[in-house]
Amino acid sequence: MSKVVLGLSGGVDSALAARMLMDAGHEVYGVFLDIGITSPEDAKTVAEQLGIAFETVDIRDELEAKVCKPFAEAYLSGKTPNPCVMCNPTVKFPALVRAADRIGAEYIATGHYARVERDEMSGRYRLVRADSSKDQSYMLCGLSQDILSRVIFPLGELEKETVRQMAEDAGISVAHKSDSMEICFIPDNDHGKYIQSRGYESREGNFVDEEGKVLGRHKGIVHYTVGQRRGLGVSAGRRIFVSRIDTEKNEIVLSDLDKMFIKEIRAEGVNWVSMPPSGEPFRAEVKVRYSKVSYPATLVPKEGGVDILFDEEIKAPSAGQAAVFYNGDVLLGGGTIV
Repeated sequence: MSKVVLGLSGGVDSALAARMLMDAGHEVYGVFLDIGITSPEDAKTVAEQLGIAFETVDIRDELEAKVCKPFAEAYLSGKTPNPCVMCNPTVKFPALVRAADRIGAEYIATGHYARVERDEMSGRYRLVRADSSKDQSYMLCGLSQDILSRVIFPLGELEKETVRQMAEDAGISVAHKSDSMEICFIPDNDHGKYIQSRGYESREGNFVDEEGKVLGRHKGIVHYTVGQRRGLGVSAGRRIFVSRIDTEKNEIVLSDLDKMFIKEIRAEGVNWVSMPPSGEPFRAEVKVRYSKVSYPATLVPKEGGVDILFDEEIKAPSAGQAAVFYNGDVLLGGGTIV
């Protein structure tokens, strides 16, 4: 029997993950990662129902330093970061590893929809898409080989509907609890208001077209992201989108849809998850945002990052988002779009 430290959030995914680990013969130790916003009561109740050990670990300081502050500063510089991609390798999984080391557990686990495989030839661990429409491997693109060697994803082959039914059948109280909020540290999902509440100034400025003609006023650049169409408050008689955020001029450039497409991007800070970098160009499917859509491309590794040349034009992604590369279901690596 192996000890497993499980990130127990109080939601249905981690609750069923606990049940499945127990059924597989593991000794499960539940850890609620406290960010000072959500209550640990549901997680504690699940632990009591299942009869597993439970504790709360405070990660507020780490989250502030490694996610919240960089998140706000990125928006102020006109970027659109993905906080989950930032948090998983720097805060969440390291906290679970520390808890595991403290109690002598060999493994850690979460309720993410993803899979891990070991390549017997190279001995390297591979992060693999879930066999599910709810695949979350994109969010895990920053994980290291050390973490992948210890992590278990019990839900990697299940659909969400199946998870809820299995949880109900097992008598788990949170079987039909609604899914968690999009950004855990911003309960109302208003990132602009959140950033300004931290004391950062984001002044009003102009919406302009590509020639610099003023189209209206914006309420501060932190409220917008490249590709945004809704909530602009500009009447142009046609569909227009945020195409660029000019932080020096405090202007937001709006463009027609046909001007929003590109064939090349660059990603930096690449984490080569399932393959070591070869230095040679290679083919892959690339996701440029958290969605089901990926695009065929040629990737050219260069110093400090990788140039991504798409076969066809794609709608321009936001700087700060993750570009994640796949070969079939295997996640090869990922980096930050610049």
